[in-house]
Amino acid sequence: MSPLPPAISLNGSDFLELLPLAPMALLYARRAGTLAGGGHSVPGWRQASFYSGCVVIAAALLGLGGPSQELLYAHMIEHLLLGDIGALLIVLGLTGPLLTPILRIRIFDRLRALSHPAVALPLWIINLYLWHLPVLYQAALRHTGVHLLEHVMFLAAGINMWMCLFGPLPTPSWFGNLGKLVYIVAVRLAGTVLGNVFLWSGTVFYPFSVAGDAHHHISPVTDQNLAGAVMMIEESILTLGLFCWLFLRTARESEERQNLLDLARARGVELTDARAARAVAAGRGAELRRRLEQHAVSPEPLKQRARPS
Repeated sequence: MSPLPPAISLNGSDFLELLPLAPMALLYARRAGTLAGGGHSVPGWRQASFYSGCVVIAAALLGLGGPSQELLYAHMIEHLLLGDIGALLIVLGLTGPLLTPILRIRIFDRLRALSHPAVALPLWIINLYLWHLPVLYQAALRHTGVHLLEHVMFLAAGINMWMCLFGPLPTPSWFGNLGKLVYIVAVRLAGTVLGNVFLWSGTVFYPFSVAGDAHHHISPVTDQNLAGAVMMIEESILTLGLFCWLFLRTARESEERQNLLDLARARGVELTDARAARAVAAGRGAELRRRLEQHAVSPEPLKQRARPS
């Protein structure tokens, strides 16, 4: 049995990566507490999502830090937990008021441009494929600093990618339900192509993992195929969930739009289908409903456009 290279057994960097999680969770709790007293309280399910994301990230780093440097499929699980599941839960925990203090900082406000769907998607795909190139993948296993950078970039790219679908930042008008469907398909297709490469290839891409495979009595090709299978299974489950979410969202928005149109007709207010759709898509359906209900008491003209989110 070949001895493992010393670098493989070192996982102290995983604890270093955990250090930002505690202050991040504390700052989140402090901001959520402040908002609770100001009329913009963060829903409990969002807070649970954020803290769950922190737990998933911590579990991935602590539970898989060592094995991920020895086995490719463990490395794949770790990155899927960081860049997909953990990042998604973090984004689900965010609201506009929560991010307001951060967006007041000029550099972070400028970085909002990266969350545009036409930018976030290519960045995510480029990041995914770059870190699976043999030169970068093996460099991350040999050097602690590169490994840390890899994890940071996977998490950042994942958060930025999910922000387009579930985040509180405004998106372009063309990024409606159809745009989101195309976005989801593109994301999953990019992951599926990479997963199939690992699943069906008989060529060993990362010779550095051979020693770890020998230590665990698994062939390098089998390890690589398992990594592809793990990625394909996770992608399939996540894609099914996203399609269900989008279907339910489309049905809900259609019903809410129709209810607004019916209410407008009952109040004698002119409201176009396009305008009602814009308000619903921007999350301003409830606000528009209140204004329509007040119209019978105080018939001041409604603005021609719903306020941007």
